Amino acid sequence: MSTGRMVTFIDAIDEALREEMERDARVFYIGEDIGKLRTRMTIDDGGLMKIIGEERIKRTPISENSFTGLAVGAAMTGLRPVVDIMYMDFILLPTDQIINHAAKINFMSGGQLKVPLVIRAQFGVGTREAAQHSQSLEAIFVHTPGLKVAMPSTPYDAKGMLKTAIREDSPVIFLQHRLLYGLKGNIPDREFLVPLGEADIKREGEDITVVATAFAVHKALQAAEMLSGEISVEIIDPRSLVPLDIGKIVGSVRKTKRLLVIHESCTRGGVGAEIVRRVVEKAYCDLRGPPIVLGGANSPVPYSPPLEDAWIPQVQDIVVALKKIVNGTR
Repeated sequence: MSTGRMVTFIDAIDEALREEMERDARVFYIGEDIGKLRTRMTIDDGGLMKIIGEERIKRTPISENSFTGLAVGAAMTGLRPVVDIMYMDFILLPTDQIINHAAKINFMSGGQLKVPLVIRAQFGVGTREAAQHSQSLEAIFVHTPGLKVAMPSTPYDAKGMLKTAIREDSPVIFLQHRLLYGLKGNIPDREFLVPLGEADIKREGEDITVVATAFAVHKALQAAEMLSGEISVEIIDPRSLVPLDIGKIVGSVRKTKRLLVIHESCTRGGVGAEIVRRVVEKAYCDLRGPPIVLGGANSPVPYSPPLEDAWIPQVQDIVVALKKIVNGTR
């Protein structure tokens, strides 16, 4: 009997969206130019549009603040919108609707109103799309009380976490690194969910803990394999940044005594700083050296391919950092 099948990251997301729309008639999908960049299932010829129908799939004009605001209001009435933002950079337009309304309505209504809303956005570098289409802005939403933030790195996590996010009664920012779209992985044939707030140990090790997000998880795995036999690297994927499974991270640090955090967003003010803060609060005396954050440079993302590659940590940069930390030279 089959125990699963191989699918791509983007197809796993498509499956999650289709299954949840079939399961719950309150779920609807809205965004501009749906089907071109973020999903295949919504293309008219035999895709989600034909399966679900036009009433619950709405292609919009270029108006992120308008359709996000519409979705916030719809969620307050009991519907479950899934909003598609073409690029994460464009999520800055509806920040008022997200931060001042979606994130706060439950608190300001004394719990009388819920906002079961998912906002999907693709992010990341590697496709040479320059400074206005390549940002990783997750720290803005991690900083905002009332929001949950998901950042899967595998097809299994992408499908399971999106299904969980759609069933949440609070707003979830669901972030998809575009270089992961073609990544293949095994998913079960059965129904499954991946909870928010539960980190995953992608590789066990003894010498150093690496906490990496999204595409950086795969770079860290490559670096760890290159150092196999020399340095034993434990790699943790938080999967969600809010809620953050700090217990699993701290437990690993207490074992390895060292910490390296890797993400694509700018190092300054990034989620790495928050992870380090929380680890130091709980495991300062266990550390043999200072925790290090390896992230993007403090500049806009360059358009030039060589400069873009230099802007973020690459596999060799991770190898060098691991050696320095474990050998006590950094």
